[in-house]
Amino acid sequence: MRIEKRQGYEGTGPGAITPDGCAVELYTRLPVGTEPDIITAAVPAAAHILELGSGVGRMTHPLLELGFAVTAVDESADMLEHVRGARTIRSTIEDLDLGETFDVVLLASFLIHAGDLRVRRALLDTCVRHVAEDGCVLIQREGEDWHTDVPRERTDPSGIGIRIVSAEPVGDGVNSVRAEYTLPDATWTQTFLSRPLTKADFEEALSEAGLKVDRYLTDDGVWVRAVKG
Repeated sequence: MRIEKRQGYEGTGPGAITPDGCAVELYTRLPVGTEPDIITAAVPAAAHILELGSGVGRMTHPLLELGFAVTAVDESADMLEHVRGARTIRSTIEDLDLGETFDVVLLASFLIHAGDLRVRRALLDTCVRHVAEDGCVLIQREGEDWHTDVPRERTDPSGIGIRIVSAEPVGDGVNSVRAEYTLPDATWTQTFLSRPLTKADFEEALSEAGLKVDRYLTDDGVWVRAVKG
């Protein structure tokens, strides 16, 4: 299975780089944050979660430890090699059709902000196709000032320096975003396309796909629980 590099996406640094510019080794070093706690508070105990874009299992592994069953989907075989204890499926999210449904579908990593409107709709269609009638879709959005508060930087608790260098318009409401990740022994960069979405834009996109906001899970509105309707 060969997946072509995504246009407008690139990455640099040691090790394998995925079609969307992510560095596999970097993600093996990045720790999980509060995401598992947010997810746990929003879904039934022991739910079966379909994790779209699982990467190396940064969230997969904590979710498994919390008692969830996880089916981890990623387009990168290099990423999936690091996932342990979960059912793994190599596929682009847009093309996924497992013929089954799940209690929870997880679309994290700001994937909802795909620059290509057709890709965004395909991502949401995959969510709708795989969520049970009484299930939910958990979505991670960008913060309100994510594209305007640049450059900005922080140091992750693990010691990784994370800097959003720029967010430059490239037309049709899309920005090209450049990020840098620095450790004492390595530096990685990623350039990717992102479409800023107001809350109204976001909710309209959900509605077009047959979803609606059930509730915002965090005060900043970054994490959202959506249901069919």
